[in-house]
Amino acid sequence: MSIAARRGSTEFDAVVVGAGPNGLAAAVTLARAGLRVRVFEAADQAGGGASTRELTLPGFRHDVCSAVHPMAFESRFFREFGLRGRIEFAIPEVSFAHPLDGGRAGIAYRDLERTAEGLGVDGRAYAGLLGPLVERSTRVADFTGSPLLRIPPDPVTAVAFGLRALEQGTPVWNARFREDQAPAMLVGVAAHTILHLPSLSAAGAGLALTTYAHASGWPIPIGGSQAIVDAMVDDLRAHGGDVVLQHPVSSLAELPSAHATLLDVTPRALIGLAGDAMPAGYRRALERFRYGGGVAKVDFALSAPVPWTNPDVRRAGTVHTGGTRAEIADAENDVNRGRLPDRPYVLVSQPSLFDPGRAPEGKHTLWTYTHVPAGSTADRQEEVVRQIERFAPGFRDTIIGVSSRTAVDVERHNPNYPGGDIAAGAPTLWQMVRRPVLSTDPWRTPIPGVYLASASAVPGPGVHGLPGWFAARSALRHEFGTRALPDLSPRTTGGSS
Repeated sequence: MSIAARRGSTEFDAVVVGAGPNGLAAAVTLARAGLRVRVFEAADQAGGGASTRELTLPGFRHDVCSAVHPMAFESRFFREFGLRGRIEFAIPEVSFAHPLDGGRAGIAYRDLERTAEGLGVDGRAYAGLLGPLVERSTRVADFTGSPLLRIPPDPVTAVAFGLRALEQGTPVWNARFREDQAPAMLVGVAAHTILHLPSLSAAGAGLALTTYAHASGWPIPIGGSQAIVDAMVDDLRAHGGDVVLQHPVSSLAELPSAHATLLDVTPRALIGLAGDAMPAGYRRALERFRYGGGVAKVDFALSAPVPWTNPDVRRAGTVHTGGTRAEIADAENDVNRGRLPDRPYVLVSQPSLFDPGRAPEGKHTLWTYTHVPAGSTADRQEEVVRQIERFAPGFRDTIIGVSSRTAVDVERHNPNYPGGDIAAGAPTLWQMVRRPVLSTDPWRTPIPGVYLASASAVPGPGVHGLPGWFAARSALRHEFGTRALPDLSPRTTGGSS
């Protein structure tokens, strides 16, 4: 049955549960196809992990989860959506920095050649590792952002990427390097995954993110991550859809009638929403889905910029603290063993350096998180402060306000982060293939008309909208009989039918 024939036979053509980036990507895609779409969100504002709020003091705007967006320019959904032309971004000249003891640091400029020059004897090896990927950055994004069970869109890129992941994801990861700066830089990015180090999945994610750092950069949205969400909500409304806030959903039976229901939730939540409507075999498969380590998040209001010992670190949009590759691997492996590391890996961003509107004049916001075992109730504020002080003596004296959340608090704020797992499911290699189940169409569930559109589905975590976009495409194909992809570009003012 065509889209036109389906219209009018239900209250809505499609309903979406969850107004995070993936739920909104699904909703925008369906509305652009000419469907009547409504989104239900439990919170009092849209955004989920991409929302922005005052967390410390009045006038200090902090990103609740995601702050820096390596996929904003590389995700195929965001390219189709034209995100870069819809909102303003700051693109730091230094994508990320990695301070080491003694005032040394690895500095990842957007310019790969300049980065290599700063790495001395390891510069050529670093450029050799990343150069072929940087030249193919969009193809790397399309490969890593596609289902792994399908033939790669560009086999040459897939092979080049795979060989490098094999190197960096195994104990030979230091073979090409002689000093400690380049390995520390690479592990600082790979550690975003909260996985055992080294591992193939962590290496793959780290290489992809580092590739974007030297291609289009790691952009910071002016106004906070909320700007991305607001652009998506605006587009949805412009094409006839709407978002209902403060509307929690506890059962699929509570939703209005629709041909397609897309859920930006975890497999655990999907089981609860479906109840007896879920086939027993699919339920067992979802119960086998595993969640990963958590985060403890600490936001700061500062009276001055972080006084990093190395002045080049002050130019970075993102800073990875934790010391050498070996130190960070030890800390992350402690987390994976259920222990709290004494000297943790801490991911840091100071958006107010690039977006002064985030804080009152002369003041700054600082965003940090560190990894902890899932479900941890430990407040890690003091450990985060100590680790930053290690590379920025005097940092403690700049603090005028703090908001500290444990992993349990993180889940309480966003149920899509079980135990504080911001990846909504451990991004291990096997679970990236079967996410959440082994299927060439993993977004479609055996419940008629129901689709999983969250980071728990292929291609996994990150603010890129791809799980929602793929789920919407599957729904268009199966529920509305069309394989045609709607135009998502900003110049389009109406949907197709």
